[in-house]
This record gives sequence, C-alpha cells and structure tokens, in this order.
Amino acid sequence: MRTGKPIPRFTVITLGVSDISASIAFYEALGFARKMKATGDAVAFFDTGGTMIALYPWDQLASDATLPDQPRPKTFRGVTLAWNCSSVEEVDTVLDFAISCGASLLKPARKTDYGGYSCYFGDPDNHAWEVVVAPGIEVGDDRRVRLPD
Repeated sequence: MRTGKPIPRFTVITLGVSDISASIAFYEALGFARKMKATGDAVAFFDTGGTMIALYPWDQLASDATLPDQPRPKTFRGVTLAWNCSSVEEVDTVLDFAISCGASLLKPARKTDYGGYSCYFGDPDNHAWEVVVAPGIEVGDDRRVRLPD
C-alpha cells in the first residue's frame, strides 16, 4: 500500500538519436563519461554530474512512448539542454570545443539581455544545447549548478 506524497526527482534525459554509434562518439568526445557500457549500441548512458543523459534509437524511443516516429522534426522541439559555465571565457571554450567534436553552430556567443552570455550548438540530431554564464547562477568546482533560494 502506498502512502504519502512521492519525492519529486529528475534523473535522466533520454534523447532519440538517428545513429546511436555516431551520437555515442560525439558525447564521448565532449567528455561525458559513459556508464553501463555493457548495453552496447542498444542504449547509452552518460554521467552529467547529477542527472544522466541516455541515447536511444529514435524509432525505438518513439515506439516505447507510443508516439509516431515520423515525421521527425527538423525545427525547434521546444526543449534545450544547458551547459552552465563560470565565465564568458569558458562559454567560448566550450563552444569551440563542441564544434571541434562535430557539433553544429546554432547561435554564436553573445551578451544576453539579462546580463549573461550564451550561445547554442546542435548535437548530431540537432538537439539544441545552450552554453551559458548567467548572473546569479553559480557553477561549483563539482560542475553542479547552485541557485539562490
């Protein structure tokens, strides 16, 4: 018998990918540590320092969620992933590094209207990543984001 309210938690972001081998290589090149490698090319998990990113074949993920696989959107999907940084210089370094790993440039780095600095890159399936430094958001030595109450 269940009692009480469950404790909310966010544990994994699963990305549907067209070519899992290419996507695994991309995320490894970015430096994310792959976990549970025994899954081979069936599914890939990467440690992000608090949550996980999972890569799963697009058609199989759609089927599992009971959603149509086609048409696959080439437009904005209403979701971005974020890589928060400690400085403007780090944003520039991360963007340059991601591009060198095969990312596509979606938006060059620039100052934001809220006093930050950000840019966007796309992974092999064009999942959008924002690379950003934002006022009031601290990134610790452990890479975790800390927000004020």
